[in-house]
Amino acid sequence: MSNLPNDPLKEKFRPDVDADLDKEISDALGGLSVEQIEAQNAAAAPAPSQDHDAVVDAARQGIRRGRIVNIRKGDVLVDLGGKSQGIISELQFDDEPPVVGKEYDFTVERYDKTEGLIVLSRRMAGAVQQSVTWENIDVGTLVEGTVTGMNKGGLELQIKGMRAFMPAGQVNLFFEKDISVYLGQKLVVEVTQADALTHNLVVSRRNVLEREKEEAKKKLLEEIEVGDSRRGTVRSVTDFGAFVDLGGADGLVHVSEMSYKRIKHPSEVVKVGDQVDVKILKADKQTGKLSLSMRQAQPDPWADLGNRYPEGTAITGKVARVENFGAFVELEEGIEGLLPVSEMSCSEFGARRTW
Repeated sequence: MSNLPNDPLKEKFRPDVDADLDKEISDALGGLSVEQIEAQNAAAAPAPSQDHDAVVDAARQGIRRGRIVNIRKGDVLVDLGGKSQGIISELQFDDEPPVVGKEYDFTVERYDKTEGLIVLSRRMAGAVQQSVTWENIDVGTLVEGTVTGMNKGGLELQIKGMRAFMPAGQVNLFFEKDISVYLGQKLVVEVTQADALTHNLVVSRRNVLEREKEEAKKKLLEEIEVGDSRRGTVRSVTDFGAFVDLGGADGLVHVSEMSYKRIKHPSEVVKVGDQVDVKILKADKQTGKLSLSMRQAQPDPWADLGNRYPEGTAITGKVARVENFGAFVELEEGIEGLLPVSEMSCSEFGARRTW
């Protein structure tokens, strides 16, 4: 097995990103946007399991005061008192960079059971109108309400003594099969219909989330550069890759950029909700499209290969697959070497010898 840096075997069996990747990604998307694909996946997937009690307990706190205790790779960890801890993207601190030890006001978005953290938002914490009545409430007003009931069409809320309705399609950015997890929660919503005569009040949480996401996306695209390393959350997994949320903007990790080892499907590497480190391969700031790589954010197993496996060294490996011309042997994750037929004994190749 050759291990020279310019080994043709290395180039053949470990291809880098090339000009055809854009076309492959475009064909895989089939003309759909990231949001459309995620919406389809969300509709087809089973409702995620959540810790309902933890969700309700966290959300009942509404707007909360918290102290920043740590900042790492774009994530800000917040101490909310007691045993409660929250997390928020660093991009949400528009006015000034977050400072460890400083206190801020936050609104509760949801509870992340996987991480055991309350997901927070900061942008809307100061924009909520606290004193609302039928005389001053209007379309576009941001208010806070408590979810008190649920019916086939959506959720019922109490907003300062006023009864409001939120259609199921306006609860989140994407369709959720089980909206009962919001019962008891305090949510920041936007008024979309308000009729004082009929006491008809309709609200939307989706509008609030879309505005936040758009603001975060704009800020992220202004800051991000090709070659940057970021941490994100896997939003959806498809046959051709995974979409990763970097804190406002979603990027695609193509299946060829997920791992140094060979994989048949992205689900072998990631699942929805996973926190992953990625490298920015391409960033179109006009369209907002991002191409990401998990593979290039990891140590390259091919680096310093000659020193780890000098010529003449006896090594033990696992046969990954067998071809007519020889066998590919896995030495470590992401590293395979070709053992030609001419270098095998009949006993080694056994019954799988086909010539």
